[in-house]
Amino acid sequence: MGIPNDDVVLIQLPKDPSEPTIVTVNCPDKPGLGCDICRTLLEFGLSITRADFSTDGRWCYMVFWLVPNVSNSCEIDWESLKNRLVSMCPSCLVPFFSFNYQQGGDGNGSTTHPLIYLLKLCCLDCKGLLHDVTRILSELQFTIQRVKVMTTPDGRVMYLVFITDGMELLHTKERRDDTREHLISVLKNYCISCELQLAGPEYENLKALPSLPPAVAEELFTYELAGKEASSKELKSDMMTLKKATVTVDNLLSPAHTLLQIQCVDQKGLFYDILRTSKDFDFQIAYGRFSSNAKSYRSLDLFIRQANGNKIVDPNHLNALCSRLQEEMLQPFRVIVVNRGPDTELLVANPVESSGKGRPRVFYDVTLALKMLGICIFLAEIGRHSTCDRQWEVYRFLLDDSHEFPLTSCRARNQLVDKVRRTLMGW
Repeated sequence: MGIPNDDVVLIQLPKDPSEPTIVTVNCPDKPGLGCDICRTLLEFGLSITRADFSTDGRWCYMVFWLVPNVSNSCEIDWESLKNRLVSMCPSCLVPFFSFNYQQGGDGNGSTTHPLIYLLKLCCLDCKGLLHDVTRILSELQFTIQRVKVMTTPDGRVMYLVFITDGMELLHTKERRDDTREHLISVLKNYCISCELQLAGPEYENLKALPSLPPAVAEELFTYELAGKEASSKELKSDMMTLKKATVTVDNLLSPAHTLLQIQCVDQKGLFYDILRTSKDFDFQIAYGRFSSNAKSYRSLDLFIRQANGNKIVDPNHLNALCSRLQEEMLQPFRVIVVNRGPDTELLVANPVESSGKGRPRVFYDVTLALKMLGICIFLAEIGRHSTCDRQWEVYRFLLDDSHEFPLTSCRARNQLVDKVRRTLMGW
């Protein structure tokens, strides 16, 4: 049994475009549901300006006030968003669409992984073209899982883009043909060839990045809460407001829950990062309120408990949780510029969910920042890197130097890091 789909997710569009859209989700609860919903909202290019939610472990009620991200140039398809959210909820009587999955590995026909397709594009080189391709794929509701971009000596660029389909329709010839036609029509004379097929063994070969030099890995992944963040010298003075983040624990106010009170500067995906942390640490949020004040700071009140229903009283567990939350607020992304032989390389890293999912739209935002600065990308890669306690998604961009933006200049490199950070933060 269940409740009708129309009652599971309600979307109230504003009468005034300057007002937020209100999305209400009312359904049975399941572990990580709030994180999954926030991830989908972020994937659609939306920012949460306010949220209220509650759950008793069996039923979940969430309300989100949403506006488009400042970097989002894609029109929001609200009907598709509703269908995606409904498909996540365990309360639908009939799913909107059936998911197509690759065969699981348990030998019993289990299906757990979405189908991955390979898009092969050969284009003439052009500034900002990689972001244009990324934007088109976002508009078509594709998620980039891996990418390999190579520039040839004759001025051509080969894109190998591994994607999953948010609409789960790429198994149909119509969806594949429409995708190819749309890419060719938008890219026009820059597009030489366009192929789309089910991914093969080459996808597995791109999962691991070439080894990072130890010094680069240390700078990229080391985080010390009491010390300076990596590359903090590259932050402008107003970016230092990120340092003003507090997490306060109260175990006396509620007899059944631990209260976390969080205050930090506003940034894109903040609510997703906090719910992702709750999912990774396996604690439940029984009630939460997410709001902002006039100075663009966020205030969050979270009443939480362990998966077994008890309060969190272990001081070591609480310290680890608070440290991780502060890390997510102070440094949700790692951004550095290094030398790669005679070339300049931009590296961006962010944590991967315990479920194995990477953060949405990072590639979109980084390529947008590079396009706005007029920096050409010679080579681009997405892969995974494991440290002792977590896995990271790492984006590597080999950049072309130019007279307009000389990457050998310390000032230009600082400007690059600052621009990428701001775009990722939604500032």
